[in-house]
Amino acid sequence: MTVDNLVVNNAISSFKGMNDMTADVKSALEQRINLHEYPNDRPVVISQSVVMRMCLLAGLADKSPRTADEVANLNIQLTNTPYATTFFTKQNIGQLVEALLKMRYHDVDADWKSSSVVSRVIAHEILRGSRILLEEGGLDDWLRFSPLKGGASANDIPELNLCLGQYDENMLAHIDINSRAIQNTQILVAGTTGSGKSNLLAVLLHEMRSASSDTHYPVNFLLFDYKGEFSDPQNASWLTLFDVDQSSILNPMEHPLPFTPFKDFTGKPINELNLYSTTLATALLAISSGAKISANMDNRLSDAIVNAYKENKMKPVTFQMIYDHYNLLLTEKKQAEMDSVKSVLNQLIKNNVFADEDKIDLVHSCNIINLGRFEKNGIIAKAIVYFVISKLNNIYETLPKQAVNDERVEIRHFTIIDEAHYMLDFENKPLQNLIAVGRNKGMSIILATQNMTDFKSKSIDFFQNAQYPLIMKQQQQNDAVLKDLFGVSGNQLQELKTAITGLQKGELITRDNAMAALGLGSSWKKIKVTHLI
Repeated sequence: MTVDNLVVNNAISSFKGMNDMTADVKSALEQRINLHEYPNDRPVVISQSVVMRMCLLAGLADKSPRTADEVANLNIQLTNTPYATTFFTKQNIGQLVEALLKMRYHDVDADWKSSSVVSRVIAHEILRGSRILLEEGGLDDWLRFSPLKGGASANDIPELNLCLGQYDENMLAHIDINSRAIQNTQILVAGTTGSGKSNLLAVLLHEMRSASSDTHYPVNFLLFDYKGEFSDPQNASWLTLFDVDQSSILNPMEHPLPFTPFKDFTGKPINELNLYSTTLATALLAISSGAKISANMDNRLSDAIVNAYKENKMKPVTFQMIYDHYNLLLTEKKQAEMDSVKSVLNQLIKNNVFADEDKIDLVHSCNIINLGRFEKNGIIAKAIVYFVISKLNNIYETLPKQAVNDERVEIRHFTIIDEAHYMLDFENKPLQNLIAVGRNKGMSIILATQNMTDFKSKSIDFFQNAQYPLIMKQQQQNDAVLKDLFGVSGNQLQELKTAITGLQKGELITRDNAMAALGLGSSWKKIKVTHLI
């Protein structure tokens, strides 16, 4: 049987432990690329797909003979996760791989129609290439040859068809994130403690980054790490799954976040500043966890924000500037006293969680903000999330529309908020705006919380924007919410509730949009999520 169209027509599976087995190659590459005399710059992180692809080509370039016994005795454990689509489509590498496979295995008798056989051979060649590159001088010899890299083209937008795991029928379960047929890309995750939410978020991030990080259209992300799991040094190996390293972790407890949270109004009309000051004042008071704020205090705070901007020539201000101008608007007697507004501002000033200028680009980088040591419902944690999302809104206003082709749209960035209910209980304008209009600029969001009812409050209704509700184990179920999410009633509602009750750790229920549109069968499906972390 001939070795023909192996990569194009087969679902090639990855192998267990591949990141660990190629870690030394990745490290050696990054050591050669990064210039350590510039310690303030973030190091370049090579994507895992690039490392694996280089190892594969290096392995297939080796002229050593291959044998049938070698193929038959391959001791490699495959996973249920296929390589990202771009792994073989990048620069038409699939054609080269198939040509080299034909050359190296031309006289090897094997079942080349079997995706398992092809997957094992690919894995074997990756490991062969890894050994070759790590031999003395091997990597240096390989790096002498620099592949041509073309410019960005809308035709290169990666397909984000994320593999979450398997359906009951052992079929791979995908969710389509960026085809033209998708109305929005918002994802809702609801699951009680111990349901597997953290692993699900990791799978989503891994799939997005694997499919895109080595293309001209990478999907970057910002994760608010409320529990500190993703920021924990003991879990550093998780970061390689997302093609990032420790430099992506921002810990405001140790260093100010490297950007200003405030908008730049240089050259902007004053009415824009007035509207911004009113919204900002409302938000500062809303995150103060029930502090008693009078209407006079609210108006005074808004005026103080405007005055601070005017004194700073409309450039971004600081919390200290706002505090000082607020105090100037008080009587001399009141200036010596601490009221609710000054108390909120004082906490933000003392904690010093933001820098005075932008040192990183939030949209064009990946970041994990460690909130693990802050009180989840406290002023500082709320302020960090609110102002960072506000910053993202400010950035996306300046971005051109995302690239589009006949099949797909570009996704630039995902914001992931675990424990999102803390940010849904007040009128959070930046979050509402990011959900409502961020899609036009390739900005999207994942909200994760423990209870499905958290996504519908007086200030926000996430249901109408959620393309994919991912419901995990729940302590309580709400009939009205399930009807909204899945469009079910009567017997179907009871069947759905029974299915949710029976969910085990790492399992979820999601909407089956195709069946729901046809009115056939169940409008939902159960998925067993890939165990990743």
